[in-house]
Amino acid sequence: MKSFQLVLGAAAIAAGFASCKNEAKDTAEKNVDHYVVYVDSVNSLDAAERSANWAAIEAGYQARVAEAEAALATLENDAKAQERINETKSKYEGVKTAAESDAKAKMEKEAAANNTAPATGNSMADMYFGAGNVVGNDMKFGWVNKDNILSVYQKFVDTFDANHESYSRQDFDKVKAWYEALDARKNTVEKEGLTGEDNRKIAGLKLKFAPKFKWERMTAKGDENQKAKDAAN
Repeated sequence: MKSFQLVLGAAAIAAGFASCKNEAKDTAEKNVDHYVVYVDSVNSLDAAERSANWAAIEAGYQARVAEAEAALATLENDAKAQERINETKSKYEGVKTAAESDAKAKMEKEAAANNTAPATGNSMADMYFGAGNVVGNDMKFGWVNKDNILSVYQKFVDTFDANHESYSRQDFDKVKAWYEALDARKNTVEKEGLTGEDNRKIAGLKLKFAPKFKWERMTAKGDENQKAKDAAN
């Protein structure tokens, strides 16, 4: 009787192992199924929706492909499961290539649009600040912020250095007004998180610009006054 009970016990344990093994295999097969279905779902999205949600799609894919590849060990490298995974990987790579191509095309289109922004009618302001940023007599410079103000100052100084020799006194007056407006905006930006490093770099640009501008403006006024005297004589 005791031996029979031992046999029954052994059989029960074996059945338990088989049950666990079958459960693990079922889970592994489901993980492969989930992976295949996920990629099919991504493939069915339209290009715009895919592009808008690509980061989340890629994250979801990485999680599911990891589960599917781990499932192969449980399935003892089942040839059919391996084939399904390989086919699904190829399908996803095609989708990924298309999505990346769409994203690149979108970026290029946006860049082209920015490069062809409508001019303000003030070509000199466009040279200093970029097309469309300064409209009419607007001196608020609300588009200047803590992230771009250093580059705005750098462009301002570089543009002046490259063009000041051709400026009239009126041109110098415009530059002076813009510079003062930019400085006024800087006072606001300093309170909005301008970094100490950027602030120091801006101070260096101002130190370079101020005396040069003062000299060139004074020289331009002197030249115009002399021309006026010569014309009068």
